[in-house]
Amino acid sequence: MPIEPLPEKLMDFRVFLTMAWRHLRLPDPTPVQLDIAYWLQHGPRRKVIEAFRGVGKSWITSAYVVWKGRIDPNRKFLVVSASKERADNFTTFTMRLIAEMDILKCLYPRRDQRNSKVSFDFGPCTPDHAPSVKSVGIFGQLAGSRADEIIADDIEVPTNSMTQLMRDKLSEAVKEFDAILKPNGRITYLGTPQTEQSLYNVLPERGYQTRIWPARFPQAKLQDVYGEHLAPMIRVPLDAGEVEERQPTDPDRFNETDLQEREASYGRSGFALQFMLDTRLADADRYPLKLSDLVVMDLSSHEAPEKVVWGRGQENVIEGLVCVGLNGDRYYSPMWKSDNWVEYKGSIMAVDPAGRGKDETAYAVVKMLNGQLFVTAAGGLQGGYSEDVLTKLAEIARDQKINRMVVESNFGDGMFTQLLKPYLARIYPVTIEEVRHNIQKEQRIIDCLEPVMNQHRLIVDRKIIEQDYKSTLHLPPEQAMRYQLFYQMSRITRDRGALTQDDRLDALSIAVNYWTDRMAQDVDRAVKSRQDELLDKELEVFMNHATGETLDLSCINGVGPVNIPSGNGSWLDLDF
Repeated sequence: MPIEPLPEKLMDFRVFLTMAWRHLRLPDPTPVQLDIAYWLQHGPRRKVIEAFRGVGKSWITSAYVVWKGRIDPNRKFLVVSASKERADNFTTFTMRLIAEMDILKCLYPRRDQRNSKVSFDFGPCTPDHAPSVKSVGIFGQLAGSRADEIIADDIEVPTNSMTQLMRDKLSEAVKEFDAILKPNGRITYLGTPQTEQSLYNVLPERGYQTRIWPARFPQAKLQDVYGEHLAPMIRVPLDAGEVEERQPTDPDRFNETDLQEREASYGRSGFALQFMLDTRLADADRYPLKLSDLVVMDLSSHEAPEKVVWGRGQENVIEGLVCVGLNGDRYYSPMWKSDNWVEYKGSIMAVDPAGRGKDETAYAVVKMLNGQLFVTAAGGLQGGYSEDVLTKLAEIARDQKINRMVVESNFGDGMFTQLLKPYLARIYPVTIEEVRHNIQKEQRIIDCLEPVMNQHRLIVDRKIIEQDYKSTLHLPPEQAMRYQLFYQMSRITRDRGALTQDDRLDALSIAVNYWTDRMAQDVDRAVKSRQDELLDKELEVFMNHATGETLDLSCINGVGPVNIPSGNGSWLDLDF
């Protein structure tokens, strides 16, 4: 059934949006909202709208869907969100506009048409397999859908983008859009980046144009980061000197006081991400510990290669190992390792105790050989100082055959150590000592681990990484990552309270710190020293065999010829 065309003035979506806002008894759209509306109407067929949290991107786009449906009732829309519930909320609001606004009531579905928050038809549309508007989660049933326009509304959330595996899965899922889209169709992404390695950063490489509306007029350094993606309504006044940097871009929405309160609540990094759309690392030192600096290999609990050489070639990338690091971070296997495996020179187990609560009693076993540190066990135990936890720690000490246990005494003023001693005496008697820290934890951890990792002297057993990830799968997704050692490692900063949970990383730093003073020896020098020792022993065996006497070879540590009787009246000249 044909419907009456829209009045000419309503062919401008900004005018229609203002009318819809007034119908909803909302304040008139702000300049930023009107600019987003204009780009929705006139922007390219593939575009990304990045705007600060709370600007109303989804509401604006809901109005856009019904506006386009009013112009062409046969147009098909697919709304995709991170979850089915979020997508349904989009279509529910869209149906509310249709039901309440007089100018849209002609779009209301007839009795013989689809009419639900999952999918519905515009009343005047012709019969079609595809509904006029359909909502689906990003990992839902996308195959089989068809649409003229796809609205990807906040498809990236922390729960689907925390790990490299999750990010890769999301990146592949959105490629299905091209199979769904009709000829000359349009794809619009709406979103606020949730991670430093946001999907939105790679979309321009796939032919999308991005436009960014931050909450404040950016400073010069950040303007360079945005580049051509910064919305002209923000860039032009800055270039003309009409506004000052850091002024609110949408004061009717969020004034300076409001933004300051939100920055204090979110923290500087969170505010930069959620309100300034700044996904870069603020500087090289913000996240100083990189997982790519680790050497990952299969380790034994009692011996290791004499020398391990780190490498970052493509052939060293470990595929199939879940990496929770930042964008581009990967695990690397050794470029080379010695064929000679020898016993470790020492073995330390560090324990960071915790009470009964959300914190874990964390542990780490670090062994030393030739100035390199080998992490052969690490993890966290729930239960504080319960019998199960104390028994498990003693059993790990026994299985790893440690030489010494180091316990942080800040918890309970040494009480944990006294509770642990009887279990060690029964299961695995070992020397136990306490350490106490009185400086900022984040600073202490980074100062301990950064130089060791930068020199690639920290070698980690692959099994630890696998177990670390699996150990938190029983937790809700929004909590699981916080407890993982390697997530903590890649996310720690020097800011106080940078991590919600840091127990496992703290235990590792305690163990590494124990060896720091003992790592001054050079790896190559240690290997050479051992080769000299072996040569001494071979010469001693030779002399015993040739003369039946034991020869003191301590002088061979020097340089120069050494004359040794051969046993038949002649001399052997060995020049060292």
